[in-house]
Amino acid sequence: MKRIVSILLCLVLLTVCFPVSAYEVTGVTVTAKNAMVASLDTGEILYSKAIDERLYPASITKLMTAAVILDRFPDQNAVSVTMTDSAFQQILGTGSAVLNAKVGETFSGKDALAAIVISSAGDLVYAYAEAAYGSVAAFTEQMNRKAAELGLTGTHYQNPIGLHDEQNYTTVRDIYTLSVYLLEHYPLVTELTGKSRYTMAATNMNGERILCTTNYMLDPNTSYYYPYCTGLKTGFTDEAGRCLVSTASYDGYRYLTIAMNCPTQDGTRTEFTTSRDLFRYMFNRFSYKAVLDTASPVTEMPVRLSGDSDYVSLYPSSQVKAILPKEADNSSIVIVPHLIAESVDAPVKRGDVLGTADVIYAEQVIGHVDLIAGNDVESSTLLIVLDALKRFVTSKGFRIVIGLLLAAVLLLVLYIIYINQKGKIKSRKVRYIPYDEEKEQRLRDKTKENRAKKGRPELPEDFKEPDDFPPSPDHD
Repeated sequence: MKRIVSILLCLVLLTVCFPVSAYEVTGVTVTAKNAMVASLDTGEILYSKAIDERLYPASITKLMTAAVILDRFPDQNAVSVTMTDSAFQQILGTGSAVLNAKVGETFSGKDALAAIVISSAGDLVYAYAEAAYGSVAAFTEQMNRKAAELGLTGTHYQNPIGLHDEQNYTTVRDIYTLSVYLLEHYPLVTELTGKSRYTMAATNMNGERILCTTNYMLDPNTSYYYPYCTGLKTGFTDEAGRCLVSTASYDGYRYLTIAMNCPTQDGTRTEFTTSRDLFRYMFNRFSYKAVLDTASPVTEMPVRLSGDSDYVSLYPSSQVKAILPKEADNSSIVIVPHLIAESVDAPVKRGDVLGTADVIYAEQVIGHVDLIAGNDVESSTLLIVLDALKRFVTSKGFRIVIGLLLAAVLLLVLYIIYINQKGKIKSRKVRYIPYDEEKEQRLRDKTKENRAKKGRPELPEDFKEPDDFPPSPDHD
């Protein structure tokens, strides 16, 4: 679990501090088709050339071989490796560099690893693969799992040696990530690859062997010797060209250079000359500069709900140093803050992280830091209450409640109106007029009298006016 957490932290660091190359290298002939120079102190990429282009890694593959071996057996003094007949048969005819180990010969884990990373001994790669995971195929599968774990999206392994195969490929960016992982987690890699000579202990079948480095920058007996070189790994196939991943340290500065697919020009091994010249350029032209310190505020952030202050000053959480050209000054540094919000509610405590800041030089991000509150800001109880009330009144929930209340009142009014209208309809009845026999008789008598006066015949006894209503006033 600790290792997984460590890997994740490493990946986060690489994500934060992995800017694109900000500088052009002048006066150096970079023969490599793909190349990079990065600071191992800050993670800055100071020079890059086609770093995401797919390429063949040749024996640079063995950096992943070493990573898988060390993950499996962190204590190399507690493991032994025996050359098996299976490993011996598989290496025959491959053209790989070998130690000429004998079947049944047993090595300490550290000696076997030294032969792999110093002399590219392919026979011990296969022997170690079987010792670690039972077979070369299973070991190669683990290499690909490790590549995925480290986020090497441009990498795939078909074998643990680096024999040419269309499916054995990587990128300079991925080689950088893998190299940093090895250097940060396994100091043994630097110890072994930084030696020009390494003496292997006697085995059950052989006496001592002396390994000679293939990295001529480490060898004082060659014209490519560079005294500040500290490792790391060479590689070569016809398809991959000459390849070198190297590290160097001088005056407190550490750099990593990757030079892939380098030609040999007039007998000169340009992977060494190119890397050496790039190291010299970096050591001579670049230096640490403090571009951001914790004593000066970067920006301010508005504060709400405080009766004491309307803003809080934000400071870098830590000092930011960067590798910059020696002639660069702070006037060319740009600080771009990124706040977590437009404002912050009180209370605010000193040290609260309220944003981040990018440090930019030559239009490239060269640093990244948290921004923290420089002082406490107390809150106001009255302002908090008023703000809570305001937020409640303007909240969606409050509007919904008010809407429901208004709807209920409207329904109640409509219901009352309906009830009143229904009552009026029920109370509306036909008027009853009682029958008055004497009045009826008087009307009849009057009618007879009138008709008699006019000489008209009498009406029948059963004659009635229409609807029993008396005649109209003009009726005669």
